This record gives sequence, structure tokens and C-alpha cells, in this order.
Amino acid sequence: MPPADADHLTRGAGRYAPSPSGDLHLGNLRTALLAWLFARSTGRRFLLRIDDLDRVRPGAAERQLADLNAIGLDWDGPVVRQSERLPHYDAAIERLAAAGLTYECFCTRREIQQAATAPHGPMGAYPGICRTLSAEARARRRAEGRPAALRLRAVAADFEITDELHGRYRGPVDDVVLRRGDGTPAYNLTVVVDDAEQGIDQVVRGDDLLPSTPRQAYLASLLGLPSPHYAHVPLVLNENGQRLAKRDGAVTLADRLALGNTPEQVVAVLAESLGYAASTPSQLLEHFDPARLPKEPWIMTADGLLQPSGCP
Repeated sequence: MPPADADHLTRGAGRYAPSPSGDLHLGNLRTALLAWLFARSTGRRFLLRIDDLDRVRPGAAERQLADLNAIGLDWDGPVVRQSERLPHYDAAIERLAAAGLTYECFCTRREIQQAATAPHGPMGAYPGICRTLSAEARARRRAEGRPAALRLRAVAADFEITDELHGRYRGPVDDVVLRRGDGTPAYNLTVVVDDAEQGIDQVVRGDDLLPSTPRQAYLASLLGLPSPHYAHVPLVLNENGQRLAKRDGAVTLADRLALGNTPEQVVAVLAESLGYAASTPSQLLEHFDPARLPKEPWIMTADGLLQPSGCP
């Protein structure tokens, strides 16, 4: 690793950026642990950011930080909150607008869903309903009181990224929302701006987000920002093969502590799910090798035990 006093601008950084919509479950903690391991094993700083522009539950962010600390994760510098960075997103949107790369969108979710069922464009992509609206049509929709979101006017159909676990991955690019109709900057924009401005050059997150990554890397290229190195890791799933959620039982750290587990025991279970025997992140770091990571999701059974996908 680089010396502790190495210039932080040359060291780069990894990060974990939860949304404070509730307590972290074991799948979230596993991903946070992996993000910490990837960063620390490569001599990077490890940063925490609270993505609090969507649904925020009072006290959730504080509990999330306490849980991360309880399982032994540390981070560098102060915790950044997106709600404190609105001028940065506005500036990025202004740059895109000045380049002619934005347009107003008046579509409702229902209109988009109905249009998306037509046999054109990639699955889940915005079908471009408002892309060619005339000035008169836009004025008419405003007069009707329709709120206008702001979308990117994409000039590419797809974009390729390289992922440490998935290799080269090419995915569709569409006219993503940059600012929602209520004026809130959208996730695909904020994550790109924040990662670049914080010096984050390594992003480790769940592989359910892999399909959206080409959109974000493409947006970064339009803004002249660097794309980070990506590693999309397998999720923890419930017995039905669905992404783990609070409804699946004792899935949060508080739940496990109430059942008599210690934080070290929880870490040991998470480490075992990654193919290691360790009870602290520091112990796990001593032997961590991304090449050894399992490629399949882990299943949390009804009794709260984690088992590899496909195990009886």
C-alpha cells in the first residue's frame, strides 16, 4: 500500500453510498464490506456518501453509519450528503444544456410505460416521446400545468464499460432524466458528478446496477469527467431468488444483535459468504483477493443462515 501520507489526489478512492430510506440489511453490509476491501487492498481512500435526494427516513442515515462502524469499517474524511451539493448538479446540467444536450419531457409514467411496450428501442429505455416536440407543443403542455423533467439528448445508442468481475460490458444508452419534474437532480446525474468531484476512481456495488452503468459512463464522457473502475458484485438473495429485503426476516444488524449475534459473528458470516474465514474486516483484508470472489449470489434462508446459491 502507499504510505499513509500519500497525496490523496493521486491515491484515488472507493466509496459506499447508501440511500437513507431505512436500515441496512445483510446484503447492503456485504456490499459495503466489499467496497471497503477493494479500496483498502489497493491503497485507495474509502469514502462514505449519503445519497439523500430521494426517500429519506428520519434517523436512517445515522443508524446506517453506526452499523458500518459496528462491523469494523472505517472511512476517510467527512461523510458527504448529496442534499448539500445541489449547486454542483445544477452546474453540470447547465453545461449539458449549453451544448444542446437536454430537452424538456412532460411524459407521465403511464405514458412512458405504454410507449415502452411498442417494439422499438432497448428494454427499459425512454422511447423519446418528447424529444422532437415543437416549441408550440411544449408551451401547450406547460399551459396545461404539466411539470417538465429535463432529459439528456443522447447521441449514442450504447456504450461500453469494463468491469473487474464481468469484463467488457456494452449496454444501451437512452435519454436519461437529469432533473425530475419536481426540480430534484436525478440519480444518474448526481452519482456521476459526485464520483468525479470526490476523486472516486473505483466503484464497487451490487450487480443489479450493472445495466445502468453504461448510461452513467456515457454521461461522464459528455461532461468530460473520468469514469471509475467498476466492480459489480453478486447480491444476497432470499429463498425465492429475489433481492434481499426487510420482509425476509432478521436481515438487519439490529435484528441479528437482538437474536444474540455479535458484530464479529455477523462479519464472520459475511466473510464465509465470500469464501474466507475472518471475524473482522482487517483480518479479511490480509487475504482478500478479488479473483477469488464467488460469481453467484448468496441465498439467505428462512432461518437466517447464508448459503451459496444452489446449496441444499
